[in-house]
Amino acid sequence: MVIDNTLYHGRPDKAREAREDSCYDLLDALGIDYYRVDHEHADTIEACREVEMLLGCTICKNLFLCNRQQTAFYLLIMPGTKPFKTKYLSAQIGSSRLSFAGAADMERLLGVTPGSVSVLGLKNDKAHAVQLLVDRELLEEKDFGCHPCKNTSSLRFSTQQLREKLLSALTHEPIYVNLPWEFDEQT
Repeated sequence: MVIDNTLYHGRPDKAREAREDSCYDLLDALGIDYYRVDHEHADTIEACREVEMLLGCTICKNLFLCNRQQTAFYLLIMPGTKPFKTKYLSAQIGSSRLSFAGAADMERLLGVTPGSVSVLGLKNDKAHAVQLLVDRELLEEKDFGCHPCKNTSSLRFSTQQLREKLLSALTHEPIYVNLPWEFDEQT
């Protein structure tokens, strides 16, 4: 899975696809110190396990959601191993019947393809059509792991820099939610 078992500090030496390079440009411009692992396609949390070991942190789960009418879009970031049920999120944000948004909306609004969704994709949402949702538990972690809008690399930077620099630069005011680890089997 991991290409060369190397943890790199900063951006690649050679240019990459524009959507990936623009992530490095943003992080560098903000003065965010980050580490990178290059790997084969990792488009699920399960595929990221080996990457996480080398990266030294858990890669967060990024879910691109919408309401039934497809008029409200959400990017939920949460701990990677935490299970998810829409019921617990819907109640907190006042939007019922949440489901996964389609690939076309993902590309149009965030400039990413399925499996590459990341908080960094919000840099492409100039119209602020996507509401950022952050599971509070994610903020308890020392480091934050995500893809640079391309699922063949993964990044690690401090959660403090996520909160203090990146989120404000993205100008998407997050809604903080509390999602459970366990669910009542009756629901």
